[in-house]
Amino acid sequence: MIEWWNSLSVVMKVLWAITLSASLIFVIQSILTFIGAGSDSDLDMDVDATGDFDSVAADAADASAHSTGMGLLTFRNFVNFILGFGWSAILLRSSISSTSVLLIVSILIGIALVFLVMMLFRWLGSMQQAGNINLFRSAVGCEGKVYLKIPAERAGSGKVQITINNAVREYEAVTDGDALATGTGIRVVEVLSSDTVLVEPLETLIV
Repeated sequence: MIEWWNSLSVVMKVLWAITLSASLIFVIQSILTFIGAGSDSDLDMDVDATGDFDSVAADAADASAHSTGMGLLTFRNFVNFILGFGWSAILLRSSISSTSVLLIVSILIGIALVFLVMMLFRWLGSMQQAGNINLFRSAVGCEGKVYLKIPAERAGSGKVQITINNAVREYEAVTDGDALATGTGIRVVEVLSSDTVLVEPLETLIV
């Protein structure tokens, strides 16, 4: 191993060092992304009920794009380019004698890898969005029950479990009327934020 390393030219040593570093960073980024730790897409979407929900959705999409590396000028894409460029130059060095041609081919492969990874994350993002529930459009009118007692007249919040699109979800909840005890049947009247709803009691008690 030492003999092989010493036999390399200075340029190849630098190329190997940069490429291996980029490979390590790429692996770490990929692991963090897929376990959710590499994303800053936890958005605090405290929106007034009369606000423009379409605008909020657009902002969320933009933030998601930056956090998943779908923006063109990002550190992730720089690493991807170095990854494609470096490995191409190393693997094709013995096949392409012309240095200029080797550089051009390696650059093109690096650019291609950037766009391939961008498309991959775009596809993964669309899959994730397809599985998410749009609370603002889906929650109003849904029924459920109180999970944790809700104080009267918005003096505090409790928790409710409501059914949206045949799935049971849990949200913070407030009410304008009397306090609602655990187990009380409720209906969502309004969505106050991404995790808080305004509810009213149903006529019957859900046990």
